[in-house]
Amino acid sequence: MMGEQNRVRTIQHVTLVGSAVNLLLTLGKIVAGVVGKSSAMLADGVHSLSDLITDVIVLVFVRISGKKRDKNHRYGHGKYETFATMLISFALLFVGIGILWTGARKIVASFHGVVIEQPGYIALYAALISIVSKEGLYWYTKIIGSRVNSRAVVANAWHHRSDAFSSVGTALGISGAILLGEKWRVLDPIAGVIVSFFILKVAWDIAHPSIRELLEEALPDETEEVISGIIRTTPGVKDFHQVRTRKIGDIIAIEAHVKVDKTLTVVESHHIATAIEKSIRAKFGRQTHIGIHIEPYSERAPEDPNDTGTLDIQ
Repeated sequence: MMGEQNRVRTIQHVTLVGSAVNLLLTLGKIVAGVVGKSSAMLADGVHSLSDLITDVIVLVFVRISGKKRDKNHRYGHGKYETFATMLISFALLFVGIGILWTGARKIVASFHGVVIEQPGYIALYAALISIVSKEGLYWYTKIIGSRVNSRAVVANAWHHRSDAFSSVGTALGISGAILLGEKWRVLDPIAGVIVSFFILKVAWDIAHPSIRELLEEALPDETEEVISGIIRTTPGVKDFHQVRTRKIGDIIAIEAHVKVDKTLTVVESHHIATAIEKSIRAKFGRQTHIGIHIEPYSERAPEDPNDTGTLDIQ
């Protein structure tokens, strides 16, 4: 498994590459939008600017999340990365709403007789360059994000792709506005509105899992079943209950109450707990947080979840 320092360096590198591309695209699109008189291209330029902002967010928060545990953060700093992911989704949300609002206003204005200026070819060329560069950046960032298991980087990859989608719509709208005549210039803002819905969908897809994680939602049922299977098959385990799981950035935390033969010594019970921990970490990574609560097993006594007369072995 990749060390935490190497992981952070890899994330910083891929994000810096994205930042450089986004900076060039932002400047190029805004200039092309102004010179080419294209509202769609200006909106696309603002979208690229939001990409640049999210790159900064990833760099700052992932650096914090990579810090070692301390006395104030016993479970590490992983949730900073989750929080960064949520901020990215909110940035996408505001960009999508902004593009939707701007495009809708121009469409309504055109229906009331306002003539939309014909965009120039420079705006079309900028859109085509953006499509190629952002789609390439999407695949590069997504592959690295999956390799280092960083939800923030994967979210940033989708932000790159949303920019590529935006540029596709922009290119189509600008092409129609240039080639089909004055009455079809409304295609320029229509393209922006269509793209805004793609952006809003991506924002939701990124925000939903991040919010669930920040609210401490349990891991998926299939993951909990794997954990239960490991506990169940560990020698010496008579029964178990109260399995609790959650995510902390790119790692998971697990707590469980495990029942063992009441005649076992503390040392023997500890060995069983250690065996469970080793098996779980072998499956989910050595940084997995595990808390095993040992209880005496009795066939006669009913389960009492409020019982405090048991032994905790961490």
